[in-house]
Amino acid sequence: MTIFEQLQAFTPFNEQEASDRRLMLQYAGLFSDLLTRDNEMAHLTASCWIVNPDKTKVLLAYHNIFDSWAWLGGHADGEADLLAVALREVSEESGLAAQHVRPAEPAGEIFSLEVLTVDGHEKRGAYVPSHLHLNVTYLLESDEEETLYKKEDENSSVKWFLPEEALAASSEPWFAEHIYRKLNEKAGL
Repeated sequence: MTIFEQLQAFTPFNEQEASDRRLMLQYAGLFSDLLTRDNEMAHLTASCWIVNPDKTKVLLAYHNIFDSWAWLGGHADGEADLLAVALREVSEESGLAAQHVRPAEPAGEIFSLEVLTVDGHEKRGAYVPSHLHLNVTYLLESDEEETLYKKEDENSSVKWFLPEEALAASSEPWFAEHIYRKLNEKAGL
């Protein structure tokens, strides 16, 4: 099943997900290059909400560009399997090896959808114009005893938080209140 078929089959949790799903499917009908950053207006990204097995903690990274504690994830960069993208990003951004991260139930299904605005910024010496991330989120699970490390060019720390601490740690109020709170609620935290 393609990512666009998965989006079509996805059942929204709330009005935000319903609106964002509609917009993502609309963009899919307009653009053939949503899997790459060649589309400077909007492109697909994959994020993950990583919880411990007891669902009492959430893993966040302190992202340097956004100057905030946030979920892990990244660009599809041509990869059509967005779960694979999310798992790759977890490994790159946190040091968690693939064998220590697993999709939580329902295994491998889209957990959440978000259309995210990204302000213009500089990355690796080049200007990146404002654009949209058509984001697909997966619920992943890992043991909090696993070794973590930071990816110096992207984040300055990675650590586990209690669910409410994760909301308070984010310096992005909209993310904390509308996205991370929703993800905690959906995950049963």
